Amino acid sequence: MTTNTLKNHLRSQISTLSESERAALARELIMSLDGPRDDSVGQAWNDEIIRRVSKVKSGKATLLSREEFRTKMRARLNQ
Repeated sequence: MTTNTLKNHLRSQISTLSESERAALARELIMSLDGPRDDSVGQAWNDEIIRRVSKVKSGKATLLSREEFRTKMRARLNQ
């Protein structure tokens, strides 16, 4: 089977999948490009989330309304 024939066959088979099945396949393909998983990254994010939640609960965090956030982000994007 030539490369083009194989590509056409795969495309044909993929087109028969449901949207959720195609999404799952796409996710798997993308993950296969990322290399090995680094569990320390997940732990670092968990630690950061805990730190931020703690700041909010203790009242030490500065919170913004949705409108304040949008205004700040629009200003940043326009720089």
